[in-house]
Amino acid sequence: MSNSPAPDPTSLDASVAEQLRQVSTATLTMVLLKRGVRTSWLRGVEPLTMMGGRIVGPAFTIRFVPGREDLSQPESYAKSPSFRDAIEAAPAGSVVVIDGRGNTLGATLGDILVARLAKRGVLAAVTDAPVRDADEIRRLTLPVLCAGVAPPPSIVGLSFAGYDEIIGCGGVAVCPGDVLVCDNDGVVVIPVAMAAEVAEDGVEQERFERFVQRRVAEGASVVGLYPPNEGTVQDYKRWCDEGEP
Repeated sequence: MSNSPAPDPTSLDASVAEQLRQVSTATLTMVLLKRGVRTSWLRGVEPLTMMGGRIVGPAFTIRFVPGREDLSQPESYAKSPSFRDAIEAAPAGSVVVIDGRGNTLGATLGDILVARLAKRGVLAAVTDAPVRDADEIRRLTLPVLCAGVAPPPSIVGLSFAGYDEIIGCGGVAVCPGDVLVCDNDGVVVIPVAMAAEVAEDGVEQERFERFVQRRVAEGASVVGLYPPNEGTVQDYKRWCDEGEP
């Protein structure tokens, strides 16, 4: 477990967060790709229920390791530090992201822990392992993105190892405080140092794609439109100058 403080949600500038809420995870992966970041989308992680809006927040990380018989017992739940301690350390305004190692033998989260995270003001919970008590979780307010459902508990295949430290989730490295963007396409991780420029470029990319969609609806070919040739670039600038009619 890291001795560093938990990520402060206020460290994510409110204007940057608002910009990112306007940008799809699909667009963000392209913006990040242009900066050389190819591994930003958490593979195998999907919303348990359809999300009504995009969620943006700093990562609070929790780590599991492969289960071992002397470490993965029911009594381990009561030992400290424990997974329960990590749940209690998750700050309001964060997105809890759990390294479940893609393990499918058991669930990292159930309805009680999800309810506690919701009560603490966490924005969403993300894990690359399944969850359990799915029907009960669906009735809670906290969005959960996961790798499906499984009835057994985590100790069937995992051992809690720590929190607030760098982890891997869905094939992506996640540092505490990295910016997570969650929508119905999944979860994208933005290195916190890039967040402001990615947000700005993402908003611009979304604007350009609105222009492209408008031209496609009018019957335009995508050749020379997306990606744009020089004529399209000029048409786009003119459209922006006219107030995006």
